[in-house]
Amino acid sequence: MARRSRHRRHDRSSRTAPTLPADEVPIDTGTARIEPDPDHSSRVTLHVNGVPSSCLDLDDPGFLAFEYLQQMAAVVDLLPAGPVRAVHLGAAGCALPRQIDHVRPGSRQIGVDVDARLLALVREWFDLPRSPALRLRAQDGGQALDGLTPGLADVVVRDAFDGDRTPAHLVGERFADACRRALRPGGVALANCADRPPLTTTRAEVAAFAEAFGPDAAAEHRLAVVAEPAVLKGRRYGNVVVAAVAPSPRRGATGGRESGAARPEEADDADGAVDSAADSDDRHPDTLPDLGSATLGRALRSLAVPAQVLTGPALERFVGTTTSPR
Repeated sequence: MARRSRHRRHDRSSRTAPTLPADEVPIDTGTARIEPDPDHSSRVTLHVNGVPSSCLDLDDPGFLAFEYLQQMAAVVDLLPAGPVRAVHLGAAGCALPRQIDHVRPGSRQIGVDVDARLLALVREWFDLPRSPALRLRAQDGGQALDGLTPGLADVVVRDAFDGDRTPAHLVGERFADACRRALRPGGVALANCADRPPLTTTRAEVAAFAEAFGPDAAAEHRLAVVAEPAVLKGRRYGNVVVAAVAPSPRRGATGGRESGAARPEEADDADGAVDSAADSDDRHPDTLPDLGSATLGRALRSLAVPAQVLTGPALERFVGTTTSPR
């Protein structure tokens, strides 16, 4: 749940409201459509290939409609106050990047989507943060993640789908390990997993992150799942957020392969650079975000649709003997 004390409003006095299309618009991967909210004149839902992909309030950049995004925001709130460096794989309408920019001014974010035309349109339609606050890249999410400088990101979000499934190369131990390499110690990976009973996909995703983030990740409350209680109990289909906190080096993190890839700001010169002070900030926190904290539990229970977090022994029981895909 966003900290209201850090909220700010964009100055829209000189901004001309865009004309939003009434019909479907062709994009590289199919079609996009904007559906107005009949009960709130400033709210719209972006549909991509017939699927609701983002909901935004054009007058309130801090607004998040989808429950799983509210849950992700509550986890991000565990990070120290101030700007963050975030990478979003599956940008769509950029609802979460917009909210993070709103509550954490000065953040530097990258939104990645395979559909270049969609990214151009959401820039046109929605009041998104400008570069370098938010840079949009038409790129495969896995390639973008592999190209990040190790240890630079505070947050990595995966919210990418092909139909109702996450692309195969964005799941499994290789993907989870790429997330860990991209994060600074104490940084957070967040993965949206749409699943149905008996939550086999979610259990495998947790097992993959456990392999990548260390065998003690669950016990140390660095690994968790968040969802509505009915979803976690396997009563219905829904979204589950898998959250993983990157370990401190002194906690014996497993070593991943070193990357000689360009820094993300060097890969797209037209978008500008992250300031050098942030680049040189090599933080190794003494205290890592606690996914089992009372603070997170209260924030999740206070959402309009209350959510539950599983970590520690409860998460280990939830996963059981499930193994992760490679």
